Amino acid sequence: KSPVSQLDCLNRDNYIRSCKLLPDGCTLIVGGEASTLSIWDLAAPTPRIKAELTSSAPACYALAISPDSKVCFSCCSDGNIAVWDLHNQTLVRQFQGHTDGASCIDISNDGTKLWTGGLDNTVRSWDLREGRQLQQHDFTSQIFSLGYCPTGEWLAVGMESSNVEVLHVNKPDKYQLHLHESCVLSLKFAYCGKWFVSTGKDNLLNAWRTPYGASIFQSKESSSVLSCDISVDDKYIVTGSGDKKATVYEVIY
Repeated sequence: KSPVSQLDCLNRDNYIRSCKLLPDGCTLIVGGEASTLSIWDLAAPTPRIKAELTSSAPACYALAISPDSKVCFSCCSDGNIAVWDLHNQTLVRQFQGHTDGASCIDISNDGTKLWTGGLDNTVRSWDLREGRQLQQHDFTSQIFSLGYCPTGEWLAVGMESSNVEVLHVNKPDKYQLHLHESCVLSLKFAYCGKWFVSTGKDNLLNAWRTPYGASIFQSKESSSVLSCDISVDDKYIVTGSGDKKATVYEVIY
């Protein structure tokens, strides 16, 4: 299939690290190896940049959008989490704590809690109402990906070491999953919360049961699987790979 349009988002030599489509289907936020996030108007006859958000950090590694679409959170290469007001296009707050780049992020369904993972081997949670750090979990590996379960009890963490760990957010319960053979690059929970997927540099897509990690299925692609997402009805999984392909999987229950 050919694309509807192609957007030149950053200077051609710079990686795009993350992009988020707002629920209106008309607004796309793009971040990567640049200090600027670009906000695209996709409803225009020709898609155009309608605003830019400039940070003090040289790069953005990951993005999240609040459930009400009013706020954007960007994980910065300096370890800070920048909080942007999308209506006024202003920086309203920075969460500071990570001592190396903040690499991944997820937000609770009610928009009150943020989870971030870092290259400093930590996962941290943040209270968005009070603007403070709630928890810190220490690991022996850099954190490359994470996902917060929509039911609110479990957090899955993908690591540079190839491990996936599933943590209970309020209890010491945890599960370690060992099916990847290289770093875990992306992770996403199904909206029902009953399963999640992880992808890796080992070309693998793994689907797991929440929380204990029984393997549901595994697919081997032809290149590193850099990103993944799941449709809101949990019927489709899409992956993006290092050989410039997007693959769509249909989930049959």
